[in-house]
Amino acid sequence: GQLPTWLQGILLRNGPGMHTIGDSKYNHWFDGLALLHSFTFKNGEVYYRSKYLRSDTYNCNIEANRIVVSEFGTMAYPDPCKNIFAKAFSYLSHTIPEFTDNCLINIMKAGGDFYATGETNFIRKINPQTLETLEKVDYNKHVAVNVATSHPHYDSAGNVLNMGTSIVDKGKTKYLLFKIPSSVPEQEKKKSCFKHLEVVCSVPSRSLLHPSYYHSFGITENYIIFIEQPFRLDIVKMATAYIRGVSWASCLAYNKDDKTWFHFIDRKTKKEVSTKFYTDALVFFHHINAYEEDGHVIFDIIAYTDNSLYDMFYLKNLGKDFEENTKLTSIPTCKRFVVPLQYDKDAAVDSNLVTVPSTATAVKEKDGNIYCQPEILCEGIELPRINYDYNGKKYKYVFATEVQWSPVPTKIAKFNTQTKEMLHWGQEDCWPSEPVFVPSPDAKEEDDGVVLTCVVKTDPKDPPFLLVLDAKTFTELARATVNVEMHIDLHGMFIPQQDVKAETE
Repeated sequence: GQLPTWLQGILLRNGPGMHTIGDSKYNHWFDGLALLHSFTFKNGEVYYRSKYLRSDTYNCNIEANRIVVSEFGTMAYPDPCKNIFAKAFSYLSHTIPEFTDNCLINIMKAGGDFYATGETNFIRKINPQTLETLEKVDYNKHVAVNVATSHPHYDSAGNVLNMGTSIVDKGKTKYLLFKIPSSVPEQEKKKSCFKHLEVVCSVPSRSLLHPSYYHSFGITENYIIFIEQPFRLDIVKMATAYIRGVSWASCLAYNKDDKTWFHFIDRKTKKEVSTKFYTDALVFFHHINAYEEDGHVIFDIIAYTDNSLYDMFYLKNLGKDFEENTKLTSIPTCKRFVVPLQYDKDAAVDSNLVTVPSTATAVKEKDGNIYCQPEILCEGIELPRINYDYNGKKYKYVFATEVQWSPVPTKIAKFNTQTKEMLHWGQEDCWPSEPVFVPSPDAKEEDDGVVLTCVVKTDPKDPPFLLVLDAKTFTELARATVNVEMHIDLHGMFIPQQDVKAETE
């Protein structure tokens, strides 16, 4: 096919690439050593490149020719890299062990540079053109967080907003929202943007030793949305995991009888809305989008009724009987919550406070809490992406992977949240990755542009390819086959040509 002439830039992808080192194997797919790959679009042609992230973790493991650095699902012993990774167990004030810098989940832009990110306190700067690994940044040196999400948001000025958890710091466990500025003052050009990182606000954890796990958060024009779900990390178990010989993943537990709490932080006052909003227990990883309408915050997430998704990806389940072993016990459901932040304070108990058109409800209880029930938009989609120009605003389209019986995608979909229509792209024996939407330069409508996805084939003899779809019609414009082995990856981003620094810099 033919690429649109305006498509110039780099699609960067990240995900687990190496699961065996010497005679040792990781237990979990999410533990594998990070493999970066890129597709560079230049004058109608596509160039492919891939490279392992040369993290300290990677270097230690390769040097020892076995896994010596623990990952989320794999505890490693003993550790010859003592100088890099501290002992896992010390006093309670240091309950959190040194984490890995195997940043395998996503790519983030901060201060004009690009970073590979995971969910620990480390991120790694990379060169988006050569995929070279550059310096390591420790969030903890700039903000007291032990873990952070790899799904930050970017405001209109290009500042990064992200969230992390501060565990048992000064006797408190809290969730911090922090901002990394897009540029530093002229006189401090040598300093990194992280030196100017600021904490926007903090939300205390409902439990000192059981903070909620979260993978993303939501944002609207005036609010940050943080969901505290009953899928939690047990800090005491985590601190003793090394001694007990179990993985950190075993320290996560889901309580299906608990509540899920919604926190709304006012971006102007930096304070949390005092009304308590909640829903039933759920597990979720990805926010899709959120916006405000007539005093309500409306947000869309992909939720599950249990935490089976994580268990699916243990490598022992991903063998030849994969289809038999990995039936999801809870199908991903796209839920829309409509939360009335401004409501009639004299409303009767048990009355529904939602006044915008929706089947979602928010019922006032006698203790003043508000119980929210969602509208179900659709089922069976994951790894959602939107036209980011509509982030935090009223929007129509979600681009996502489609999952059937298993967590591994078989198709990609375009879902219209307003009409509930769904368009699909799929072919026999094709496994697509997260679709990335790239708007056309003169876009008038939300879906003017293309959707990019990397497709892996079942038969190793069939080459993988990059697929380019017209985002409006979901018809194929072009594909670029790659004659190397390509891995299913997790997340990534498209960098327009003008955002890529000249090679000489």
